Amino acid sequence: MLRYCTRCLYPDTKPDLHFDDEGVCSACRSFENRAKVDWDERRQEFLNVVERYRSKDGSNYDCLVPVSGGKDSTCQVLRLLENGLNPLCVTATTDSLSPIGRRNIENLKSLGVDYVEVTMNPTVRRRINNLALRQVGDISWPEHVAIFTVPIRIAVQHNIQLIVWGENSQNEYGGPAAATEAHILNRRWLEEFGGLLGMRVTDLIDQEGIERRHLIQYFYPSDEELNRVGVTGVFLGYYFPWDGYTNALVAQGHGFETLPHTVEGSLADYENLDNYQTGIHDYFKYLKFGFGRATDIANNHIRRGRLSREDGLRLTRIHDGKFPNTYLGRPIEDILAEIDMTVSEFTTICDRFTNKKLFRRANDGALIKDADGNLTKINDDNA
Repeated sequence: MLRYCTRCLYPDTKPDLHFDDEGVCSACRSFENRAKVDWDERRQEFLNVVERYRSKDGSNYDCLVPVSGGKDSTCQVLRLLENGLNPLCVTATTDSLSPIGRRNIENLKSLGVDYVEVTMNPTVRRRINNLALRQVGDISWPEHVAIFTVPIRIAVQHNIQLIVWGENSQNEYGGPAAATEAHILNRRWLEEFGGLLGMRVTDLIDQEGIERRHLIQYFYPSDEELNRVGVTGVFLGYYFPWDGYTNALVAQGHGFETLPHTVEGSLADYENLDNYQTGIHDYFKYLKFGFGRATDIANNHIRRGRLSREDGLRLTRIHDGKFPNTYLGRPIEDILAEIDMTVSEFTTICDRFTNKKLFRRANDGALIKDADGNLTKINDDNA
């Protein structure tokens, strides 16, 4: 039976989440601890850090910032520019870029920054999407790896020592205590929390014609390369209060574009706008753990007092965990065709990765689905 946090809507199936004796989850406790932070002191600490790495003669960039063009990375760039930094913005092209995603990238560039975009071999990328979905239940595996490898590779190439990331997801969404306090992203953080799901880049070699030479951008630089340049990474969310909704408002004030409606499976119109495959990624989280993106967003609003737990629960029951028949308006048939997969093959994979303990089944053990392919959680009334 699922156990839920008494403050937010996270269930105990969420990886790396812990409940205390009062039934409060570690994500809520992490947010509670923010009230004790002296943010003026943290901002000064940030300025001290960047001053150490700032290019004194203007011959190199002050820092590198990984960006997607989304609301958070737009706000990151604005924060760096406000503090007088000259960043190099780096994008690892997303799996299946939407038109609004491209427009938001162009808007970010127009803020006044140098920008590099690295696009991996799309033929190989589609094979990896297919393999990762089949083997670890994550169509976005190559994107999550590239987000953390491509910027670091560029930093090594340009001898840029400081990389400024955005939020520490382990702090915002709950994780081990040591990770929630960390404000440095290194190889260990990538390997533990960077979305590898037990599948290494080397595991792809010799599958579906993939060779090591196809995977160069997916490999983290060697320790020798990192030490030669002295690359380090910090989370901006450690030094400044981090709030996705506030970031969206700030980004919109600087040209960031949102949708005129809520994103499928979400509660917002301002995030996850760039990748048509995101709906599938979020759906598999629901199949594995019994919650989806709508729960993540509702919890962020609940902790900040913008939404009651009761209203959040009602909203997540409407939006969370629906079969991804469309995402950003594109039919699932078209999204899957990009990775050479049929809907029938997809539903078979879905059933294989579904946590059978969480959803209602018929007497023969088959998952019970409605006409749209949606499942029903066993004890959803206990949330």
